[in-house]
Amino acid sequence: MTKDELVAKLHDIEWEDFEVKTAKSELPKNVWESVSAFSNTSGGWIVLGVRQTGKTFEIQGVDNIEKLEQDFLGTLRGEKFNQRLTVTPKRYNIDGKKLLAFYVPEVDLKPVYYNNPINTFIRMGSGDQRATEGEIRAMFRDQSFGKKTEETIPDTSIEMLNLNTLRSYRFALGQTQNLVNLRETEDAEFCEQVNITRNGLLTYAGLLMFGKAPYVLRYVPTFCVDYIEIPGPTIQQAEVRYTYRIPEQDNIWEAVQIILRRFRTLVDAPIHIKDDGFATTDESQYNVLREALANMVMHADHFDSLRSCIRVYTDHIEFMNGGAFPLPVKDILGRIYSKLRNPTIAKLFRFVGIAENAGYGMNKLASWESLTGTRPSIESDRTSAVVSFPLKSAIQRKSENNEGKNGAKSGAKNGAKNGAKTTPRQDAIISLMINNPEISLDEIAKEIGVGTSTVDREIAKMTHLVRRIGSRNGGYWEIIEE
Repeated sequence: MTKDELVAKLHDIEWEDFEVKTAKSELPKNVWESVSAFSNTSGGWIVLGVRQTGKTFEIQGVDNIEKLEQDFLGTLRGEKFNQRLTVTPKRYNIDGKKLLAFYVPEVDLKPVYYNNPINTFIRMGSGDQRATEGEIRAMFRDQSFGKKTEETIPDTSIEMLNLNTLRSYRFALGQTQNLVNLRETEDAEFCEQVNITRNGLLTYAGLLMFGKAPYVLRYVPTFCVDYIEIPGPTIQQAEVRYTYRIPEQDNIWEAVQIILRRFRTLVDAPIHIKDDGFATTDESQYNVLREALANMVMHADHFDSLRSCIRVYTDHIEFMNGGAFPLPVKDILGRIYSKLRNPTIAKLFRFVGIAENAGYGMNKLASWESLTGTRPSIESDRTSAVVSFPLKSAIQRKSENNEGKNGAKSGAKNGAKNGAKTTPRQDAIISLMINNPEISLDEIAKEIGVGTSTVDREIAKMTHLVRRIGSRNGGYWEIIEE
């Protein structure tokens, strides 16, 4: 920082990387809070010899610059802090008054604290704040970023895996061109080759992906991949807490398979006729949600008490993760970035085509705007990350398709008719009917995870939206358009 840059900062109080302290001949006691805060956040300058009164600054200078510098650097080389810190000192002379500054860089291993972990501080805006217990725990866990789920678990073996789940995964892998050389190998050899096991011991990644529930919860008691459908734009506005919640599953792979089936009822998948007469289905929107799900479990801190959860509201879907992104979102979007919290879990998803190649996932999520005309939001703080996508109801999607087919007049009628609100469960039922007009009540009930009587009651509430043509067993569903 040059002298001119220092003077400029003294005229601008809106900074996150700059802190002034009054100091004549002794170091102020709260200087160590700023050292901790800058080390744990993004680094910054501590300037001694400046007094702040409200929004104004007065350069007072320091009396014994050599002593202050030695005391400051000596303390950092001592045992006050939990790790050795390297700072850069610099001296200034402004209008005959001496100032002493130290640049404190961000460190890789966090938290940085003095005397006790409770003295962990972070930089918030232009001030230092004591870190919460949750933020401190997150910093400790982040020391093993990309490593924890790669570790093996003592006294474990392949017998602790749900072999039906593993074979389901291997079947999905067989539908791709990846790892062809492993298709005929025994389960034990396959697990060694893809890091599900190492030297016969399960890795945390392997256990989380394919383990039996009792063993998963024994070694990772915080494990959960939750999915909830809420009949309202917010929890507070919903008439009931939820209309569907995924039953607890043994492992990640089983949860993901159920959630992916639910996703197909949430978005459009228009059919296009190719020049050769064959039809193809455009699953671009579904693929974005699939990528978001894969990113959630790949980046989740599965050892955090904050559970990862997908919440489907009437107008948006929200992916909430325990564990923040490794960099600010603005630094990840638009560039290839592949630092992962759970590398083996990420590879396992990529092998079966559920996730993009390393570094491209975030840009896949951003493509939602070009596909739907609505912008997703991506937020991340120290303990969690939230990705949200605006959604259209099944009725809205059907109406828009009709507008394209039948013209503006028909679209206007449909839009007026379809102004009625529907719940996520009703949207799911209508989507299934749109995709397969001959679908039976039993098949609908199985797809959305409820009883047939529940489906009957929901359809009875939608007589203005859907109707049955023909018999119960041999007829088909029709979406009412006028």
